[in-house]
Amino acid sequence: MKSLQAIFNITEICAQHGITDVVLSPGSRSAPLTLAFARHPAYRGRLRVVPDERAAAFIGLGIAQATRRPVVLVCTSGTAGLNYAPAVAEAFFQQIPLLVLTADRPPEWIDQLDGQTIRQRDLYGAHAKGTFNFPADTAHADAKWHAERLINEAINLTRTFPAGPVQVNIPLREPFYPKPGEELGYETDVKIIRDDHSNTILPPAEILDLRRQLRGARRVLVVAGQQPENPTLTAALYEFAEARQVPVVADTIANLGDVPAVRRQDIFLAGMSKEQKAALRPDLLITFGQSLISKALKLFLREAAPAQHWHLQPAGEVADTFRSLTRIIRVQPAVFFQQLAVSETKDYDRATPAPVGKPEAPWLRADAVATAFLAGFFVDGTQPFNEFSAMRHALAALPEGTALHLANSMAVRYANILGLPE
Repeated sequence: MKSLQAIFNITEICAQHGITDVVLSPGSRSAPLTLAFARHPAYRGRLRVVPDERAAAFIGLGIAQATRRPVVLVCTSGTAGLNYAPAVAEAFFQQIPLLVLTADRPPEWIDQLDGQTIRQRDLYGAHAKGTFNFPADTAHADAKWHAERLINEAINLTRTFPAGPVQVNIPLREPFYPKPGEELGYETDVKIIRDDHSNTILPPAEILDLRRQLRGARRVLVVAGQQPENPTLTAALYEFAEARQVPVVADTIANLGDVPAVRRQDIFLAGMSKEQKAALRPDLLITFGQSLISKALKLFLREAAPAQHWHLQPAGEVADTFRSLTRIIRVQPAVFFQQLAVSETKDYDRATPAPVGKPEAPWLRADAVATAFLAGFFVDGTQPFNEFSAMRHALAALPEGTALHLANSMAVRYANILGLPE
């Protein structure tokens, strides 16, 4: 198979996998990739051309974050791919799917003092989910099979939980363009390997064990970490919290919408005595999602040292953020909450749950006091105009349906304290 045909087949595989968004940065070495995407019917009129690779990568990151689908990035050889690094690192930790196609010199010319040539294999190191090296020659049928299998594996890896960035390094030899009169098309019979993610449910024996331990816990606390909006999870969590009568604590970036949750933890935890904190200390902590904003909450949970800490995560490495992890439950959080909420309605499971989530419970009472304090802080209009008040006005002025992106440090912390408009 001709080398350019192999590149055109990359585009066809991407299209058949349902990838719709591509961000290109110009360059001569990446010209075959650019040409292949530009000519494909699925991408005609949809390509975004951004000359600056750093900006291109963040644009692709934003599209993937909004759509939760893989976005393709294409750049030329040399240090161009290094300019993707900040966005790739962000995608890795935010679990955002990116397929990074880096054009490269042929392998025989690496470390031979050739211009615009660096060591591009495994360019992003530990900040990519995986790196694949596309074969330089695809003339043999086995090489064609290898090349197409590799692209399928890379695409599937971007989406497999936890999602993230994957690099495919593609060595390209001249000529970069079809010869005069040479016709290159798209082979629609390219190899396609689909990875259908399993919808794992908890086995009956594990449900019985979890229900038994839930009933035996005197104080249960659910803490939600950073995650994209998920209506299915939101509904399941609401049902679970109501059925089990447990408080839910969530930062703004947990994206829980209108789930009744404790949200003023930054305000009330910072000023509490040891005795007051003791009344909040859980003996069973259930967590899901990623990072927390609230330093006060993280410190509280580390000091609380609950007897049990369950973390809900279907796959991947799990961080012991609060130094208390005792059990990893390998299931989607929505499935966990659905199954444990439903089981509460069974005839054989009518035991009265611990009354930790009723209105008089310490977590909800502390949150109500902090909410009233915050409302009173602005009521008389005498506060000076500063970062905090400016942030309050900006959040209040957001139109309904706004996609809000919060910068690191004080911007996200102010938003977490103030909360988002209803």
